[in-house]
Amino acid sequence: MSRRVLLIEDDKQMKELITDYLSGYGYETVSFSDPKAALENFSKHSYDIVILDLMLPKMDGFDVCKKIKEFSDIPVIISSARGDIGNKIHGFELGADDYLAKPYEPRELVLRIEAVLRRVQKSGRVKISDFEIDESGKELYMDNYPIELTKVEFQIFSYLLKNRNKVVSREQIINATSLPYDTKSRTVDMHISNIRHKIGDDPKKPKYIKSVWGIGYKFIG
Repeated sequence: MSRRVLLIEDDKQMKELITDYLSGYGYETVSFSDPKAALENFSKHSYDIVILDLMLPKMDGFDVCKKIKEFSDIPVIISSARGDIGNKIHGFELGADDYLAKPYEPRELVLRIEAVLRRVQKSGRVKISDFEIDESGKELYMDNYPIELTKVEFQIFSYLLKNRNKVVSREQIINATSLPYDTKSRTVDMHISNIRHKIGDDPKKPKYIKSVWGIGYKFIG
């Protein structure tokens, strides 16, 4: 399965160069010049990493980085001509995982992406809200206590965590897990109910999983 990259870059030539180059290394790149359109797309789709320019129309790249990190732990690499130490420090303070000053060779970007993704993968447990999730070990911890989930429950909850503060439909949940494609909506609801019970979440006053009427669910923790 190819890795998905969200590229936010308003320089058309640079955008095309990066997109073409990354495709040669098996990366599927979705690119935007408009940061607001990129954020809207990001709220609805899953990506493995974000490549972010700073000098953007309508919205400064630092503000885009801040928005992304407010509701996601996705790795962000800043790609910018603003390569002075002050901008680099500010980028890392906002949660950027790497900072690549333009101009650079596209191959260096590939190496940086691979390094960041390796770092994320090797870290084992990833902390999101009150939970720590270990994808490789299929383990979930809440305040350092293990939560016993079935295979499907783990897949569903992992998907909700990765899409923190995003509304995901029941269909998206089915497609993201090992549930059969013809699974009924009520089956998804049953799994969500089981997860809520195990993590002590009240559906009437949810702290973690909010029902979105007519659509699906959203992790709000």
